[in-house]
Order: sequence, then C-alpha cells, then structure tokens
Amino acid sequence: MKLNERAQEILEMLWVQLEEKKQKTVNLGISKVDPTISELEKYGYINITSDKIALTDKGKIEGKKLVRRHRLSERLFADIFDIKKNSVHPISCQFEHLIYEEVEEAICTLLGHPKFCPHGQKIPEGNCCIKSKEIVSKVIKPLTELNIKEKAKIAYLHTQDTKKLQKIMALGILPGMSIVLLQKFPSYVFEIGYSQYAIDESLAKCIFVRSGS
Repeated sequence: MKLNERAQEILEMLWVQLEEKKQKTVNLGISKVDPTISELEKYGYINITSDKIALTDKGKIEGKKLVRRHRLSERLFADIFDIKKNSVHPISCQFEHLIYEEVEEAICTLLGHPKFCPHGQKIPEGNCCIKSKEIVSKVIKPLTELNIKEKAKIAYLHTQDTKKLQKIMALGILPGMSIVLLQKFPSYVFEIGYSQYAIDESLAKCIFVRSGS
C-alpha cells in the first residue's frame, strides 16, 4: 500500500524524532484526532500506547527511506539547480513524493553518493551507496588517472563546486556512459559515443570512472 503525502510527512517526522534524535516515544497530543495517525497504526507503521507513538520495524524502514529521498532532493536542487539553501526544503517536500526507488538511486549516483544534505544533516545510505563502496576500493578513479586509449564507464560526478558540476552536465556527461580518454595535455580530450570533448584538469578530476568497463 502506498502512503499518501500526509502520511509520508508524518512518518518522516517521526523517524527524525525517534531514530535520529533518539527520543524513545513521541506524545500523541492533538494528533489523536488526525485520521492519518489511525491509518499509520492500522497498516503497521506505528504503535500507540497511552498516547505515546513509537515506530514499528516496518515504520523505521519506510521512515528512513522517506528521509533519504527528502535529503537527496535537497542535495539535487542545491547542487544541480543552484537553488538557494533556504528554498530547497519546501521544494524538496513536494518533489520527494514523486521519487521512486530507481530514480532515487540514479540521483544518488549522479551526485556521487553524498553524505549530508545542504543543511548538514546526514543522508541515510541506500543500496547504491553500499555497492559503490565495494566497487570504489577496487576500480573507481578520477578520469585524470585513466591511461590514454583506456576505456571506462562513468560512475559518478563529484565536486563541491556547483558551477563545475553544471558545466559537466551541460556537455551531456552523465553516469553510465562509456568513455575513452584520448589525450591528457594540454587539455583532457575524451570520446563518448561519436562525440569528442575537451576539458581542463579541474573538471576532469570531477568525473569518476569505473575502469575496465
């Protein structure tokens, strides 16, 4: 069953309070008249005892996913679209409800599996982050470390400089694309498909590739 937006927002808030801030329970208070609370209890996301709310295991899992999507959305709007930090939260509140798991992982990979949202809050890890850790230690490296004529696949883009990230994406360079390095000096020249691109070293260091692909 897919939760409505109101239920998702409540579950997200509960996860932050109970799992991240380590509160044992949350007071039900005036929320007892909210039908969404009853819905969350009915479908096994929360337990209510003596006007205290606690998350079930099912609620913890779903709440973590919702927080992850929200904070990834904030990172996306801040890093890619250059939205001001004080504006990314309300925009992300709307966008997060549209994200499916496949899209979530694609966004995370595009951003280089970020650890924190623009407000400094930790982004819960997803399966793609765990897989990335296993691969990174073996075969992932910046484009600058490829050998001439070596073939690779773009793993992710990573930089704290928003303008650099936007320049790379403006060229149509995205994770998953196959790439061949043709030249390192005086600029980095590489081939993707039937097109060739030339960029400076600072941009080349932002492109991480999986060699041997």
